[in-house]
Amino acid sequence: MKFSLSALIMIVAAGTAQAATEPLTAQHLWQVARPGAMTLSPGGQQLALTVTRYDLNADKGNADIHILDLRTQQLTALTQHPDSDSSPAWSPDGRQLVFLSKRGNETNQLFLLPLTGGEAKALTKLPVAVQQPKWFPDGQRILFLANVPKGFNGDFAALAEQLKQKKDNKVTARVTEDRVYRFWDHWLTDDSYPHLFSINIHTGEIADLTPGWDRWFSLNGDAEFDISVDGRQIAVSAVTSPPPFDQINHDILIIKTDGSGQFVNITADNPATDSNPKFSPDGKSLVYGAQRSTFFTSDNNQLIRFDFKPQQKTNLTQDWDISVDDWEFGNNGTLYFQAADKAKSALYSMPLAGGTVKQILRQADISQLQIGQQQQIYLVQHSMKQMPELYSLDNKGRTLKQLSRLNQELQQSISWGKTEDVSFAGADGKLVQAYITYPPNFDPTKKWPLLNVLHGGPHSYSGDSFSYRWNSQVFAAAGYVVIQPNFHGSTSFGQAFAESIHGEHPVKPFMDSEAAVDYMLSRGFIDSTRLAAAGGSYGGYLVSWIAGHTERYKALINHAGVYNLMGQFASDSTTHRVNAYGGSPWSGLEIMQQWNPALFADKFVTPMLIMHGEQDYRVPVTQGLEIYGVYKGKGIDARLVYFPNENHWILKPNNSIFWFNEFTSWLKRYVPAGPTD
Repeated sequence: MKFSLSALIMIVAAGTAQAATEPLTAQHLWQVARPGAMTLSPGGQQLALTVTRYDLNADKGNADIHILDLRTQQLTALTQHPDSDSSPAWSPDGRQLVFLSKRGNETNQLFLLPLTGGEAKALTKLPVAVQQPKWFPDGQRILFLANVPKGFNGDFAALAEQLKQKKDNKVTARVTEDRVYRFWDHWLTDDSYPHLFSINIHTGEIADLTPGWDRWFSLNGDAEFDISVDGRQIAVSAVTSPPPFDQINHDILIIKTDGSGQFVNITADNPATDSNPKFSPDGKSLVYGAQRSTFFTSDNNQLIRFDFKPQQKTNLTQDWDISVDDWEFGNNGTLYFQAADKAKSALYSMPLAGGTVKQILRQADISQLQIGQQQQIYLVQHSMKQMPELYSLDNKGRTLKQLSRLNQELQQSISWGKTEDVSFAGADGKLVQAYITYPPNFDPTKKWPLLNVLHGGPHSYSGDSFSYRWNSQVFAAAGYVVIQPNFHGSTSFGQAFAESIHGEHPVKPFMDSEAAVDYMLSRGFIDSTRLAAAGGSYGGYLVSWIAGHTERYKALINHAGVYNLMGQFASDSTTHRVNAYGGSPWSGLEIMQQWNPALFADKFVTPMLIMHGEQDYRVPVTQGLEIYGVYKGKGIDARLVYFPNENHWILKPNNSIFWFNEFTSWLKRYVPAGPTD
């Protein structure tokens, strides 16, 4: 075969065009297909999952249910509807899926879809939203969650009229005498509580399994529960603290499914949180998580086995110094669980009887854990340089295999910056871990600006994950070397490291933050005149602290940051703050005020961008407004970006893109991007 010169040029040009890549932008983040709600079929040959894609014009996402055939690796869209379909759950015989969708209703309802063919059938049409469907083992009934008013008697028609009257009521006041009265972005004052219901898929009969219930399962509105092998009991984590909720304690309750509402509290002896109960495959025991501290919300979570006969508890991870999360049973009774280990996700296995814990995997970020047959494990994985995809893990050979290509084309179109996992000496000479993200065109012989990104919490960590909010690749692509230090107080480095900042809220994290900058300067490619720091929540608190304690930075960015510690007693969660701050407005005020950034406003000189959402109840919006007012009062450069319809996080697609643009524009105003000789 012969080609003309012009034809060869066209072929080469086409190949070059196909290979062309571009840096990651905020717009790209909203093109990513996001897998979730993954669940394995009873036969172990198919995975059902949701895939959410976003439409910037509609400013929202839409989730559809997909089926992945594990034999052929064929991924097929099972539902395609303008309304989101979510929470798929297999029937015990694997022939049907129940899922949630609006489909013409005001709120999510139950829909049943036969996998042999046919349309989805509506199972419920209730005046309240339906949540978290789960099949009973007999395959005849489905368990679900719904919030109903206190005193609900099972009459949904009367409830519909009651809700209409409430909607039409001109009085909008909220009244409380409780210490905890709102959470994250919603109020808890409506006297509405989650009940567990069952529905017969043949007759449509609905039974209230928790009649007279007047407690929360959790403050965020969902529940952690499981059904016993014989279908006679439900284990659920529920708030057992009485009003006025000076402490919030979750216990594990075993509830009968006969509609009597009778239950037994099996963790009443533990005053701290007990969570995520799951029955063993043989039904003889229950595994759940337990914390020990009532004042430390990120206390290590330990794995407890409760045996029904005789009734006794065994701590399976009592010798561990990291927190256990998301556990599942294998078909041979083996326990599999995740734990964050030094800022990476790790997967472990151990016998249910107790014994040796084996690390199976430690890399990137993993979620949606499903345990298959013949030692196959299924999960979603992503990293700072990898968009989320489905993987299988051969536990015997420890071989990780990619199963999906949801984002392959987009993944390959991006010019990714190199990432690096480093450690340096921080406070008290202790090693501090950090991630560095470099611009895609990074040249170490030139000088670059540095962006120091400080995570929130403070008891969390910056991990090797693909973030849709604080994405280091987007920041790096704008022309900045990015460091994300996991300062003292970060989780995944042991209990002592996490607790080390109690009573001295900013001290060691600030020292570690400054040590991170010093470490980067020692590498030789950072321009000491082009430094910036940014953070959200506790990270924003550190930015406010930085503003009053150093002038080395040329620009600061404060998202939803704590500014005045006194104002945090308007937060949705106040019970742990006395321990965190070392004092309170009513006792130890002088100690607490040592760590209050608001008292160092006389030292502020560095320009600051302040961004905050009105519906943020974790760090009330007045925190952002106050520091902005102080900056303007002093005549220092500051910019306020206020989101009236966002909470602690900026989650709406167009608001998110705007947020990133404001972020990078502020940086470039004071810290020129890119390399210099």
